[in-house]
Amino acid sequence: MKHVLTVAGSDSCGGAGIQADLKTFSALGTYGMSVITAVTAQNTTGVVMVREMDPEMVAAQINCIFEDIKVHAVKVGMVSSAEIITTIGNCLARHRAVNIVIDPVMVSKSRCNLLRPEACETLVKVLFPLATVVTPNIPEAEVIVGGTITTLEDMKGAAVEIYNKGAKNVIVKGGHMEGPAIDVLYDGKQFLQFSGERVATTNTHGTGCTFSSAIAAYLARGLTMTEAIEGAKKYIHRAIAHSFPIGRGVGPTNHFHELYEKAGLLD
Repeated sequence: MKHVLTVAGSDSCGGAGIQADLKTFSALGTYGMSVITAVTAQNTTGVVMVREMDPEMVAAQINCIFEDIKVHAVKVGMVSSAEIITTIGNCLARHRAVNIVIDPVMVSKSRCNLLRPEACETLVKVLFPLATVVTPNIPEAEVIVGGTITTLEDMKGAAVEIYNKGAKNVIVKGGHMEGPAIDVLYDGKQFLQFSGERVATTNTHGTGCTFSSAIAAYLARGLTMTEAIEGAKKYIHRAIAHSFPIGRGVGPTNHFHELYEKAGLLD
């Protein structure tokens, strides 16, 4: 079994962050491990409070994993400060981490800033050159490139700009645009598009975390980048289609939909 590490924030309602990542790793047949960068108090209606880990604790978590266990892929999610970002970058470089998926989590669905604005430059400078793939959604890509994205061509242009910042591959996710959910991958040579039918639901809490974690799990298992994205796209689509209508806000996806289906628990 392959081992996958997530470096991200904790979500107290279990739909995103560390909790979503670990569920995804397990659902896709890998062993999940975690480094917590922050603890959030949140539910389906929004984020109430964020408490960061200190950089020393983040480093200690990363180092003790790599010094004992083979890590086949790393997913990096919520990293709110420049100090923590620099710490993560130094640790991953020191341990020569492979299959690094960077999900530039900046703002929650309830519009809470999860990445300090002044830390965005550090994220790009430190972590993007280490990334096997960067997975921004449209609002995140707009912040990174400093422009507006409203068309498929805009997505392609943003992917090129982000690639030029050091990432080996960039996939700009099109879920925030109207129509079919089209994601654009750029690998420095060509564009590939991944299209999926949009699911009519408001239960999309943690979709970005889940998608990037699925890519990491598939890369750890030896799939190519294209195969990993195709698999992640199918996985998140079914997770959204069988999502949970819990709480009073944006409900979570169903990471274990295949197990629920086999148990006869899906509608």
